[in-house]
Amino acid sequence: MIAKLTGRLDSSGADHAIIDVGGVGYLVFCSARTLSRLASGADTGSGAVSVLVDTHVREDAITLYGFAEAGERDWFRLLITVQGVGARVANALLSVLSPEDLTRTIAAQDKTALTRADGVGPKLASRILSELKDKVGGIALGRATQGAATPAGASVPESGALGDAVSALVNLGYGRTEAFGAVMNAGKELGSTAGASALIGWALKALGSAR
Repeated sequence: MIAKLTGRLDSSGADHAIIDVGGVGYLVFCSARTLSRLASGADTGSGAVSVLVDTHVREDAITLYGFAEAGERDWFRLLITVQGVGARVANALLSVLSPEDLTRTIAAQDKTALTRADGVGPKLASRILSELKDKVGGIALGRATQGAATPAGASVPESGALGDAVSALVNLGYGRTEAFGAVMNAGKELGSTAGASALIGWALKALGSAR
């Protein structure tokens, strides 16, 4: 079982790279994010590149999927547990959303963000959100909100001050994931007794200063 490859980037395409390891070329399917990292690594002085590998073995094929970081590999493995999400769709999602973005997106239940990926329609996006909302906390992918150490599996309730504040910001034109992050930060700063108005005011100031 191949778990990692280190060698020279021989060539790459829209969804794959060929890595030359001691004269043997390995075809590795990757997200656009990882392909970009490989290209950058190949341009450095040594020209050596390295990828973590998830090996899929079937009767008729052995397929390698490569990742520039462990967080991306972990998300790939989690995404393909969802019915209807194969390796190609998982890599498409990882091409448009970083591991940290995916954590925030799942926590915020932001269907629109997922549909940016090729092959992900509203139905599949809803299934991904539903099946993974209780699982993302098991992956240590970093912070779930910008500038705050929110647990990866945290989510905003649909009702109550937090949920009302997120809904209000979305109605004002902010993306759901962006609104979720700002409101969670506001809740941490103002405390659990803060009302929706206070949360919205704090979040709007934070969002305004970030733009």
